[in-house]
Amino acid sequence: MSTSVPVHRTSTTADDDGDAVLRYAAAWIADDVDDGDRVELRNLLAKASVPHLRDLALAELRDRFSGLLEFGTAGLRGAMAAGPHRMNRAVVITAAAGLGAYLTSEITGAPRVVVGYDARHRSEVFARDTAAVLTAAGAEVSLLPAPLPTPVLAFAVRHLDADAGVMVTASHNPAADNGYKVYLGGRVVTDSGQGAQIVPPYDARIAAEIARVATASGGASAVPRAESGWTVLGEDIHEEYLRRVALLRDPGLHLRDVHAPRLMPTAQARTAVAIPDEFAGPPPLRIVTTSLHGVGGRTLGRVLADAGFTDVVPVEEQLDPNPDFPTVRFPNPEERGALDLALSIASDVHADVVIANDPDADRCAVAVYDPDWGTYQGAETAASHGWHMLTGDQVGALLGWDIAQHTTSGTLASSVVSSRVLQRIAALHGLRHATTLTGFKWISRTPDLVFGYEEALGYCVDPEAVRDKDGLSAALRVALLAERLKESGRTLRDALDDIARACGLYATGQLAARFDDLARIPEAMSRLRAAPPATLDGAPVVKVVDLAEGVDGLPPTDGVVLTADDDTRVIVRPSGTEPKVKCYLEVVRPVGEDATAEDLGRARVVAQERLERLKKELAKALGL
Repeated sequence: MSTSVPVHRTSTTADDDGDAVLRYAAAWIADDVDDGDRVELRNLLAKASVPHLRDLALAELRDRFSGLLEFGTAGLRGAMAAGPHRMNRAVVITAAAGLGAYLTSEITGAPRVVVGYDARHRSEVFARDTAAVLTAAGAEVSLLPAPLPTPVLAFAVRHLDADAGVMVTASHNPAADNGYKVYLGGRVVTDSGQGAQIVPPYDARIAAEIARVATASGGASAVPRAESGWTVLGEDIHEEYLRRVALLRDPGLHLRDVHAPRLMPTAQARTAVAIPDEFAGPPPLRIVTTSLHGVGGRTLGRVLADAGFTDVVPVEEQLDPNPDFPTVRFPNPEERGALDLALSIASDVHADVVIANDPDADRCAVAVYDPDWGTYQGAETAASHGWHMLTGDQVGALLGWDIAQHTTSGTLASSVVSSRVLQRIAALHGLRHATTLTGFKWISRTPDLVFGYEEALGYCVDPEAVRDKDGLSAALRVALLAERLKESGRTLRDALDDIARACGLYATGQLAARFDDLARIPEAMSRLRAAPPATLDGAPVVKVVDLAEGVDGLPPTDGVVLTADDDTRVIVRPSGTEPKVKCYLEVVRPVGEDATAEDLGRARVVAQERLERLKKELAKALGL
């Protein structure tokens, strides 16, 4: 859910003759606070006066002035450029003023706010603007000392008992984007959602305050900004976070003396002796890591080193932050090709596992080697030899099973579009399970949560400390599990086989369709609601649930769930962040407790074939 905020002047449409948008742009320039943004808009206005450039310039201006960038349950996110429908200083200042007004109205005394930022272009500038606005509004503001992962900010909100937190990041979006995540805690939210990202009705209340600021005379230029008065935190907040994550290895563990992590250079790793003598036991777990040019690289190195992992091989080209993300098309580990460099290095150095974070390190991807996955056809690559990424549902099952085995009470939670395997895991271990709407703003609010995940590579393994997804602590839990398995001569793939034997084989897939014409998205959903498929890969559909009606205590959301009599399930919903319709597919196959690895391999092939047929059926049903 998001709430559109009106701007302080009338927005424009493609139906005007161009004069209105030109007047609007000129007025915005007068109220803008950034010299570079003003020059950018003046250049667009100049192009609009040139006959052969006018149409293109007006189209761009209409888009930029179609309204203020929406502020909702994801905060703000968009391309960095001048104008109200983009991420820029004027929009950020207005948002910060609205947040400050909301906090002041909710609590007595000075609100406590912590602000963090990643290493994207303009992130630090946006963070300092936020600190300046909130300080002028009477808040006690703490600013993180450097570009740091989002989980550090989420940790700081709870650790410092802050009433709110702001993280300037666009997560895994392209380099041109930036964003603005808002957390509430302290005296504002005191239930199980304390320290989580905002949900309704908080988003609408903050948006209303932003609207009030935006409609005031002078816009962003009229918002007071302090020149000083906020506190820049020291490195100790980062150390506190590392100390907390280190406890995941052993709750009684004391963090080792601060030291540099032992990151083995790739060239050294390639020549390292990997075969021990017959009495030495297995070699240490060898991990290849990548942060995809984000802010998590050095922190992940510390997390692993502090937990005792001594054989860590980072992708050096991607280790340090680079806001241009030069080695990947999209800095998202879910995207095809994003982990190619890491997998190639893993193949060269005979690694046990690859662990990747997205640029703000709140997501965690895991890749493993399995020769049965090798094609050995075409170009020789790491993937052709058998290196492949586990799905988010597979990693969720591994972590959920591992945590369930080490806890006696509490709740496991997963989003409605994630695999149902976690429900089965919870039942087998005598734990509760909760299904939530998509997004960690919902998952992390689950009462008595001990573990939560969503299929989009998000995992919460320490909800008492970080009420959000955390790709760094999740990476440590994966490494610890892989280490224990290796010590007994087994792998993560073996652990997945064990889960399948106990729970059945849950295979998931996804079909996503991008729409250039946004009007076609509700049309596709309406067509599905009016005439849902009667079968799913030959199995009769026995249940159709419209999530828009609110089901099983969930707030209403746009989506349709189809379930067949063999437990095949399909969920269709519009994306909350992109112009896409997404279909989440799940096939369940019974597996005997005594099934061999070969039996499971055949079952996975059959399940994958069914998923591919389902994709074709759904594409036809949606008119794609």
